[in-house]
Amino acid sequence: MSSQRKIRVRFAPSPTGGLHLGGVRTALFNYLYARHHGGDFILRIEDTDQTRFVPGAEEYINECLDWCGIAPDESPNKPGAYGPYRQSERKASYRQYAEQLVNDGFAYYAFDTPEELDARRREEPNFRYSHENRVQLRNSLSLSEEETTKLLSEGHPYTIRIKMPVAETVSFDDMIRGRVAFETNLVDDKVLLKADGMPTYHLAVVVDDKAMEISHVFRGEEWLPSAPVHVLLWEYLGWKDKMPSWAHLPLILKPDGNGKLSKRDGDRLGFPVYAMNWTDSKSGDVTKGFREMGFLPAAFINILAVLGWNDGTEQEIFSFEELIAKFSVDRISKAGAKFDFEKAKWFNHEWIKKTDNTEILPQIEELLKQHDITIYALDYVSNVLTLVKERMVFVEDFWEQASFFFATPKSYDVDAVKPKWNDSKTVFFQNIVHEFATMQEWTADALEPFFKGKITDSGMKIGELMMPFRIMLVGGKFGPDVFQIADILGKDEVIKRIEEALPYFV
Repeated sequence: MSSQRKIRVRFAPSPTGGLHLGGVRTALFNYLYARHHGGDFILRIEDTDQTRFVPGAEEYINECLDWCGIAPDESPNKPGAYGPYRQSERKASYRQYAEQLVNDGFAYYAFDTPEELDARRREEPNFRYSHENRVQLRNSLSLSEEETTKLLSEGHPYTIRIKMPVAETVSFDDMIRGRVAFETNLVDDKVLLKADGMPTYHLAVVVDDKAMEISHVFRGEEWLPSAPVHVLLWEYLGWKDKMPSWAHLPLILKPDGNGKLSKRDGDRLGFPVYAMNWTDSKSGDVTKGFREMGFLPAAFINILAVLGWNDGTEQEIFSFEELIAKFSVDRISKAGAKFDFEKAKWFNHEWIKKTDNTEILPQIEELLKQHDITIYALDYVSNVLTLVKERMVFVEDFWEQASFFFATPKSYDVDAVKPKWNDSKTVFFQNIVHEFATMQEWTADALEPFFKGKITDSGMKIGELMMPFRIMLVGGKFGPDVFQIADILGKDEVIKRIEEALPYFV
């Protein structure tokens, strides 16, 4: 392959359901590689299996990629010079290559019906269509030329299968795994063209990657067993010098490391495995996604980037710009990466802290709307967000941490304070209301020494009055620094809350 070849990579999902975080990671690694090398990132929809097609799934994929910030340079919605970008719209191009393979002796017509093959599988549990038995089955290798021509002319349904060579070794250099070799005797004769005229993945992926001039292929390691078929197709079609470089990504594993992470694991352990909410079109069941759980796109991308990749340092938090600058294939691990939801939450917490408020405020506004809070100043909300960010793991934690900034407490957790209450404390808070009213500078920095000074003057202990003050403002023994709370609430609101709360303490 020429070193001058333009870098072109593709993400090629099937529109069959929710987008698993493993799929998003594949898209991300493609995107990062393209951006690092100044190349193009293409979205191709692999919808040749019409039986599994789910309406709305393609739109969902586009929305996921947009939310993640990895929108493609070319796609069905943004066509370039290499379209169409849906396999179903490229149907006419596949048959000619399947027929070419038959004519060149690298593939054959198979007339076995699904029922006949099912019967064989029942008889032979380990049955596979391969070099071992293909001449005993009903295909153009076992039938005479006349019989084959007759079946074709009569319109008998058939598939086209690759004719895997006997006792050969197919090898290639994987960018992650190094030299990989396969014995052809262990690979069955895969179907290339189905009876409905649609290609299988094996033929379509090769034809499309050639047509779209794809230079590098990043895909999950579950595709490794299919690689020898694809390598042979590149060779048999006469395109070996145009074959892309391959990188088979490690699996994302269950938290215990025992097998590939699935949607079932997420349901069982209580965390999402899809990028966004997915609604099953038949049952109406909703599978929760990272977006709706309150993950920031930057955090989600960061989580995925370090699942099986690192930059060789101890760094864990990466901006998009840093990921693009530092991404290299030689730092991708061969071993599977365990998904740790607690670690994922830590990433989100870190990103909430470091993300500018303006990026989070639209989600906060939506959250306030859900709690019937519609009258507020954005500056006020932003100030509250700054104060409680340190305590938020998810965006939705904002309400739990900050609801008292938008509504006066409806109850007061006074049980621990009330037994030690006395008239002196009541008088102190009655007096502090008047003292607060005369304060000129209402800031946390001014309030703290003022309030504590008044406690000292009263002869009481600071600890005796700080907690009651907090409970009066927020309703309970929680929240950030009480003087910063008072600063944001404002003088009038603080005075009002002390006056309303005081009867609950007496």
